[in-house]
Amino acid sequence: MDGSGPFSCPICLEPLREPVTLPCGHNFCLTCLGALWPHRGAAGAGGPGGAARCPLCQEPFPDGLQLRKNHTLSELLQLRQGSGPGPVPGPAPAPALEPSAPSAPPSAPEPSAPCAPEPWPAGEEPVRCDACPEGAALPAALSCLSCLASFCPAHLGPHERSPALRGHRLVPPLRRLEESLCPRHLRPLERYCRAERVCLCEACAAQEHRGHELVPLEQERALQEAEQPKVLSAVEDRMDELGAGIAQSRRTVALIKNAAVAERERVSRLFAEAAATLQGFQTEVLGFIEEGEAAMLGRSQGDLRRQEEQRSRLNRARQNLSQVPEADSVSFLQELLALRLALEEGCGPGPGPPRELSFTKSSQVVRAVRDVLAVACASQWEQLRGPGGNEDGPQTIDSEADAEPQDPDSSDLVESEASRDYFLKFAYIVDLDSDTADKFLQLFGTKGVKRVLCPINYPESPTRFTHCEQVLGEGALDRGTYYWEVEIIEGWVSVGVMAEDFSPQEPYDRGRLGRNAHSCCLQWNGRSFSVWFYGLEAPLPHPFSPTVGVCLEYADRALAFYAVRDGKMNLLRRLKASRPRRVGVPASPIDPFQSRLDSHFGSLFTHRLKPAFFLESVDAHLQIGPLKKSCISVLKRR
Repeated sequence: MDGSGPFSCPICLEPLREPVTLPCGHNFCLTCLGALWPHRGAAGAGGPGGAARCPLCQEPFPDGLQLRKNHTLSELLQLRQGSGPGPVPGPAPAPALEPSAPSAPPSAPEPSAPCAPEPWPAGEEPVRCDACPEGAALPAALSCLSCLASFCPAHLGPHERSPALRGHRLVPPLRRLEESLCPRHLRPLERYCRAERVCLCEACAAQEHRGHELVPLEQERALQEAEQPKVLSAVEDRMDELGAGIAQSRRTVALIKNAAVAERERVSRLFAEAAATLQGFQTEVLGFIEEGEAAMLGRSQGDLRRQEEQRSRLNRARQNLSQVPEADSVSFLQELLALRLALEEGCGPGPGPPRELSFTKSSQVVRAVRDVLAVACASQWEQLRGPGGNEDGPQTIDSEADAEPQDPDSSDLVESEASRDYFLKFAYIVDLDSDTADKFLQLFGTKGVKRVLCPINYPESPTRFTHCEQVLGEGALDRGTYYWEVEIIEGWVSVGVMAEDFSPQEPYDRGRLGRNAHSCCLQWNGRSFSVWFYGLEAPLPHPFSPTVGVCLEYADRALAFYAVRDGKMNLLRRLKASRPRRVGVPASPIDPFQSRLDSHFGSLFTHRLKPAFFLESVDAHLQIGPLKKSCISVLKRR
């Protein structure tokens, strides 16, 4: 019986044996279907959803479908094979099946069949045939994405001979066939969407991805394989960059750990020295108390003994006088004289108690030391955590404990992080002064400013800039600490401070922010940050940050710029004149910018200062950053 008849099994292409009928109406041998489905999971040949499917039409069936013999069709087959009256035309009938010992499907390979396993890479387990008996499965030659099964060359024959199976998609053996199916439609992934870069089945291509550029998987793979060397080269370059970055990061981590260990040892040593100093002071004070006690106690105890001895003599003389007989006049006169002499010896007031005990002042001295120490610790701790950091600055890791501290302002590489909430305590609301704005600057309220090409007809004002595209903030700052933020929206922008009495009619080369001794600023030139003062520029290595925080410490004569990100403040540069170095300490390499700060920066704070903004490029645009009023202790200081 050929494989095209209605009574043949589409899997083995032989007459149906113990036929079963699926809900879709297709018939199969019970042993063929049973040999195929158990290898695809407990629920049958299901996809990722767990449902079994018909190997012929791929219609999914519910989980737990039981395969039962179709007795009506079985009887019809027996009549067709010769059990009924009259001969039945056709090929020779197949032997009847014994119910107690069902035979294996005819498609199972015989020992002499040429179904030897193909060569496989050493150390890798080959994909096994799903139609072979369990425990004796041979390596698969191909996998069918329609049947969701892998077949050896012998069991691959039905796909080569049957017209109904020739439309199935055969691919090299796959271990996880479910990944080649669409999880939504349980159909093979045959198309590739270049718009969304995903693999699709035909149903997805006709629905959600209609109108997209769709190509066969093989075509896209050929294109991607052509691009693979370029991608691998880019990956290698990136891995090299990451390797260098990892090495640098590891060195940085080691550097930080070593610096922390060294600093911890120095701090512990200093605390031990401080404790030893206090211990020595305690010993001296306690010794002072003991000496004062011994001196004053010696005098008081001597007076006590003398008084006790005098009282004892008087008592004896009185008793001797009382014991003299009345007839003994000589003894009476002698004893009375002795009593008078003993009384004269004790004449005069005795020593009174001391007016003060000198050693009792020790507690006052120690209390004063304690209060001074508490105030000093609190002040130094606040200074350590504050925006300016420690005035002595961090030391190099390999420096000695008694080395000269380095000034943090002399290095562009010093970075620190602090909480934004700390700076908001000094928040100052900046309002732009329209009477100072250059005619090529357009103001948006009191917070925004943008450079324009056409001049704006502002009213005449003696404080208006005439040669530089600059604008100042209202109010002058002359004491305390102030903090404000600026959002750089576009273009080249400079933010800083300028003396209130600086002439706005200065020419462009001397009137720009940071190009004179009356102003300083942080500049973003589209590529990098830098600081300017008195015509000198110091580049900064930090990346761009759209939000810049400005902290003016007027009393400390310092100006700091910060990059604000996610509530954290990253120090860009703190401008301040460095302290004079002690005699005998070698000077660090000369920095022209820091030298200029040391020479002239302090004189800037002899003026009242104003927030200043310079928009250098034609597309420059900035906004004064909003600050939450609930976090501001002082709204305006003018």
